[in-house]
Amino acid sequence: MNDGQDRIREDTTRQLERAMGTLGTAAMARMEKRLPWFRALSAEDRSWVGLVAQAGIAAFVEWFQHAGEGRPTPSIEFFGTAPRELKRSISLQQTVDIVRIVVEVVDAQVDELAAPGGEDQLEQAMLRYTRDVAFAAAQVYAREAEVRGAWDARLEALIVDALVRGEVDDGLHSWAAALGWTSAPVVVLAGHTPPGKPESVIDGLRDKGRKSGLDLLAGVQGDRLIVIVGGADSVSTAAKQVVPRFGEGPIVIGPEVPDLHTAARSARAALAGLRAACGWPDAPRPVYADELLAERSINGDEDARVQLIEHVYVPLAGTPLLDTLATYLEQGTSLEATARLLFVHPNTVRYRLKKITELTGYQPTEGRSAFTLQVGLILGRLSETTVT
Repeated sequence: MNDGQDRIREDTTRQLERAMGTLGTAAMARMEKRLPWFRALSAEDRSWVGLVAQAGIAAFVEWFQHAGEGRPTPSIEFFGTAPRELKRSISLQQTVDIVRIVVEVVDAQVDELAAPGGEDQLEQAMLRYTRDVAFAAAQVYAREAEVRGAWDARLEALIVDALVRGEVDDGLHSWAAALGWTSAPVVVLAGHTPPGKPESVIDGLRDKGRKSGLDLLAGVQGDRLIVIVGGADSVSTAAKQVVPRFGEGPIVIGPEVPDLHTAARSARAALAGLRAACGWPDAPRPVYADELLAERSINGDEDARVQLIEHVYVPLAGTPLLDTLATYLEQGTSLEATARLLFVHPNTVRYRLKKITELTGYQPTEGRSAFTLQVGLILGRLSETTVT
């Protein structure tokens, strides 16, 4: 570059330095007028944005002064002026908006800011500076998003692991809050992992959650996929959204719970159901964990045993209904044989069977329910023997 151009650059730089304060004020006024998100910020945050804009102008002036010396891509270290909280609340698009406003303010005063004969030089410098800063900002945001994504994935894995192990404490709620989890109610689904990388499986579930308006946390543990769903209108709605993301085999839905704090119970039931699901090959897909109480009990699930005793044995204990149910099941669900052994009319047996259904929720005349009632009776008798 010739000496004349160098002198023009030096003169323009001095004029830019004298105008920096005015340019900063003009940039703030234009942001207030043009950017709705800026107006919505608190006074403190607007002040920080103003400092960022002022630092950006100073950075441009410093870069422009040496641009003729083959200066490399402009730095965007001036964004470090803002506190971390502000950086998290301003998006890449909004960052670009700030840069664009500052450039517009400078561009509007090129004739006053540039030294005679330096207008084109200043405009070309602004174009390059704007382009390079935008690219540099995009790279920074991409790196931070990658780091944030890895951190979020780690938190997500910790939450799922804690719920599976039943370790629910204040740490879990802090992790969930960091991920923005506020949804209720909550339900946990357990099944097998589909083919593909675990990261891809989790990303697909997150994408599905965003599109359906649900909060999703998911974890892959070996061949198991555990999905925690929050904010669904119903369990069936939640299941409909995530079931296609599971691999082949059974999918078990844990009971709905009011919040993440109690989600360990839902996770425990879902996983116990998944372990016992092979005992009912014809089970629907998905199947509710409570529909597998008999298989879970036989498989050693203490929660299921307690639940069956409370739902089946306890309501009938000490009443003729218990003997009626036991006899009915032992006689192969024969109404007449039961009536003969109990010395009652068949209509009495029918009435008692109806009452048993009302009290337990299981219908003795239906094969699947009869099996569950049978297991509940056995568990109830064993519990009384143990107590004795």
